[in-house]
Amino acid sequence: QVQLVESGGGWVQPGGSLELSCSAPTSGFQAGPMGWFRGRQRSPVAGSSSGGATNIADYLKGRFSIRRDNAANTVYLTMNNLTPDDSDVYYCNIGRVRLGRPIQYYWGEGIQVTVSS
Repeated sequence: QVQLVESGGGWVQPGGSLELSCSAPTSGFQAGPMGWFRGRQRSPVAGSSSGGATNIADYLKGRFSIRRDNAANTVYLTMNNLTPDDSDVYYCNIGRVRLGRPIQYYWGEGIQVTVSS
């Protein structure tokens, strides 16, 4: 059973910043695509391919960014100039790459981000 470990959520005032992180096991796990989603519908927030390409949802560009640490199988979501509309549960998603097999995706449990004064 692969478990992703998320951290970095919490409460922040409007205009503040938070950085979320999500790690997959480093032993026997080759990470492929990584991404962040939000809400019950798991709306896409940001993604990072194994080749290093990144994308951010249009409405978040300029405020949110994604990066990855391949050695640590970790993906980060940096959120700046947060507003109450950014409040939500954020989920990470990491794909496991294994030779000859389809990529298998795993979800984090979700981490709450609350933006309020």
